[in-house]
Amino acid sequence: MTFPTVLCFALLLDVLLGDPHALPHPVVGVGRLIRFWEGRLYPGAGAPCAVVRGAGLCALVLLSTLVAAAGLLWAAGWDGGLAAAVEVYLLYAALAWRSLKDETMPVALALFRRNLPGARAALSRVVGRDTENLNEPSIVRGAVETVAENSVDGVMSVLFFAALGWAVGEGAGMVLAVWGFKAASTMDSMVGYENARYHEFGRAAARLDDALNFIPARLGGLAILAAGACLGMDAGEGMRVFLRDRRKHKSPNSAHGESAFAGLLGLRLGGDALYGGVPESRPCLGDGTRTPEAADVLRAHRLLDAASALFALLCALPFRLA
Repeated sequence: MTFPTVLCFALLLDVLLGDPHALPHPVVGVGRLIRFWEGRLYPGAGAPCAVVRGAGLCALVLLSTLVAAAGLLWAAGWDGGLAAAVEVYLLYAALAWRSLKDETMPVALALFRRNLPGARAALSRVVGRDTENLNEPSIVRGAVETVAENSVDGVMSVLFFAALGWAVGEGAGMVLAVWGFKAASTMDSMVGYENARYHEFGRAAARLDDALNFIPARLGGLAILAAGACLGMDAGEGMRVFLRDRRKHKSPNSAHGESAFAGLLGLRLGGDALYGGVPESRPCLGDGTRTPEAADVLRAHRLLDAASALFALLCALPFRLA
């Protein structure tokens, strides 16, 4: 199959099915690899060798993931149809397009029903901040931020590495590139925290994730702005906020998607929040020209859909022209 065909099948499966809960999920396997190697390499908080051991964790998790992916491709290689099905499945399983909407839709539905405690509970399942005392605008901001931030590393970065891998090594290259990226992204989400346990040990994982998302985050921000223009949103305001606020984050990448969403939706994202009862201050993105409302979660979903479809089209186009 060609790359556009594999991509279309994978996207169709993601749109129709979301996360494959009834099937073995490769991300779960990557998470187990991370915990396995962490248990053997973690030296204790504050140990002088923590950074080096954390780099070793990155190397071993990446190697283990790539060997496992290569093994699956080799096992399926005896039959062309089976090999193509494995490639489609592994790309589909790496995407988080539908799951981003599935995880945040309960927040919107609870708010539409005026069920504030239910909305807080639904939001608590997808964010790390404390939600017990959030009002409706803060709940909406939390849900929109989840969609905006993860639109890049959950969808567009996956598509970027799928296209890059296919250009280098066709189906096998695509699978290895995508799951190398997913291993790095999962490591960042599991050990890339600036707390006592992971401040040193997780540094390599966090830096690796930053490096891999650097180009996709910037391309993704532009794709979000273009998608917003196609949807009739205020592209001028979106571009103004994007150019002003895209570097306002401790991560070099996270604010690119969030600032584009903030500008196009007319919201102010970011700001202060409580994490485990501890206040954490983050820069505000956007000007907040109006009060957030439940419908903004659905608008964020629509923007995610348009941006993901546009980015997928741009990734597939060079292979159609070749």
